[in-house]
Amino acid sequence: MLFERRLFDVSSSLLLSVFLMMLVVSGISSLLFLHPRVPLRFVRIHIGVVAVPPLVALLAVTNTRTTEVVGPLYLDTLAWLMAFFVLFIGLIIQRFSVRYLMGDRSYRKYFTLFTFTTSVASIAWLSGDFRLMVISWGATLLGLILLIKLNSGWKVASEAAKVTGRLFTLSWFSLFFAVIWLFQVTGQWQLSLALTNESLAQLGVWDRTGVNLLIVLAVIIPAAQWPFHRWLIESVVAPTPVSAIMHAGLVNAGGIMLTRFSPLFNGEIASILLLILASISVLIGSGISLVQVDYKRQLVGSTIGQMGFMLIQCALGAYIAAIIHLILHGLFKATLFLQAGSAVRRFEVSKSVNERSSYLWIIAGRALGLVVGVAFWLIAPGEGYQLISALILGWSLSVSWTQLVAFGEGRIGKIAGVSFLGGAAIIYFFIHSLFYEMLHTTVYQSVQPPMTVVILVICLLLLGSAIGAWVARNTSSVSFAVIYLWLVRLGEAKPKSVESHPNYLKHYLTQGGKQ
Repeated sequence: MLFERRLFDVSSSLLLSVFLMMLVVSGISSLLFLHPRVPLRFVRIHIGVVAVPPLVALLAVTNTRTTEVVGPLYLDTLAWLMAFFVLFIGLIIQRFSVRYLMGDRSYRKYFTLFTFTTSVASIAWLSGDFRLMVISWGATLLGLILLIKLNSGWKVASEAAKVTGRLFTLSWFSLFFAVIWLFQVTGQWQLSLALTNESLAQLGVWDRTGVNLLIVLAVIIPAAQWPFHRWLIESVVAPTPVSAIMHAGLVNAGGIMLTRFSPLFNGEIASILLLILASISVLIGSGISLVQVDYKRQLVGSTIGQMGFMLIQCALGAYIAAIIHLILHGLFKATLFLQAGSAVRRFEVSKSVNERSSYLWIIAGRALGLVVGVAFWLIAPGEGYQLISALILGWSLSVSWTQLVAFGEGRIGKIAGVSFLGGAAIIYFFIHSLFYEMLHTTVYQSVQPPMTVVILVICLLLLGSAIGAWVARNTSSVSFAVIYLWLVRLGEAKPKSVESHPNYLKHYLTQGGKQ
C-alpha cells in the first residue's frame, strides 16, 4: 500500500527537535531583517531558512505511522500534514513577495509578521494540549490582523483590521470557553485524554451541546460563514499575498479544528446548525462571486461558498473529505490570488456555434451526471455524506461537460474536453486514495445528523440553485433586480472601508518612500 514503507527511518523526536529549532531560526532571521542596517538582499537568505521547516514536516509525514504525544504536542499524520501545508504555501508566497512588495515601506515588517503567523499556525495544528492550541491559534489570528493592517497609514486598512479584530476576538473567546468548559468536566488538558470515550461519558447533554455550539461559533467566523462573512470582504484591501496566505490553514482552519474535536459531535443540534449556516453560506458566497466585478471580491465570494461546502462535509462526519477539500482549495485559491494582477479580461468576438448540436451535447452531459451521481449514491445510500456528494458530483460533472464538451469548438474541441474530464477524474481519485491511506487511521468518523436534516439541506441547495437559474433567465424582472442588488450589497465593504483615492500614498510620496 502507498506510504506503507518509510522513505527514511528517522525518529519522531529527532524530526520534532529539528523542526522546532528551524522554526526558531526562521523567527530570528525575520527579526534580523527588521534592522535597517541589514541589506534588503538578506531576504533571499531568509527565504532559504524558511524553506527548511516544511521540508522537515514533509519528511515527518512520510515517516509517521502512529500517534505520539511529546509533551504538549500531538504528533500524528494529520498534524504533520497540516504543518507542512501551512509552511509550504507560506514559503511559496514569501518567495513571491520578494519582488512583488519591493519598495513597500512595510517590506521588512511584512516578512517578520508573515513568518510569525505561519510558524504559530503550524504549532497550533501540532498542539496536543488545549492550552497551547488556544494560545497558538490566538497568536495566528493576531498575526493575520496585523498583516491586514500592514499599511497602517491607510485608513481603509485600519478599518478593515478593526472589523476583523472584533470578529476574531469573538471566535477566539468561543474556543477559549469551550476548552475551559471541557476541562472543567473531564479534568484533562491533553487532547488524547479529554476526547476519549471515558472522558466524554462525563459530559451531560447540556455540556456536550454547549461545548459543541461554542466550537461551531469558533470555526464559522474564520471560515467567513454567514452572518460573520463581513471580515473577509473587508480584508481585500490587504496586500494580495496576505489574501493568499489566508487560505493556508487560516480561513480553512474550521475543517482542521472540527476534525480534531470530531469525537464530541454526535449529529444533533450543533451539527444541524452548522449544516444550515454552511448551506446558506454556499448560496450567498456563490451569488456574491457572480455579481461582483472586482476580481478579488469574486475570489472572496467563492471562498465563502467553498468553505460552506467544507463545513457541510464536517457536519456530515466526512472529515477526510473535508481535509482533502481544504488542502486542494487552499492551493488553488492561493494560486488565483497570486495571479490577480494579471487577471485582465479579454473581449473576443464570439464564434457561431451549432445550437442544436450543443443542446444535444448538454442533454447528454446532464444524463451522464445523473447516472454517475446515482451510481455514486448507491454505493452507500444510508449515509448523508454520500447523498450530498452524489448531488455535487453529478451537478459538477454536468456543468463541466457543458463548458468543456458541449461548447467545444468542433470535434477536436470536444475530444479535448472529454480527455480533460477523464484526466481530472483520474487525478482526483488518485489524490483521494492517497489522502485516505494517510489519514484513515488518525481521523475519527463521528455520527451524522438525521437523514431528514440532510434531505432538508439538499432541498435548500436545490431550491437556491433553481431560484438563481430562474432569476438569471429573467434579467428584466423585479426579482432579478432585488436579488442582484442584495448580493451586491452583501459583497461590498462598509463605507468606512472604501476610499475612492488611496490618500495615504500622498504622504508616502512626500516622504520619499522611506523603507
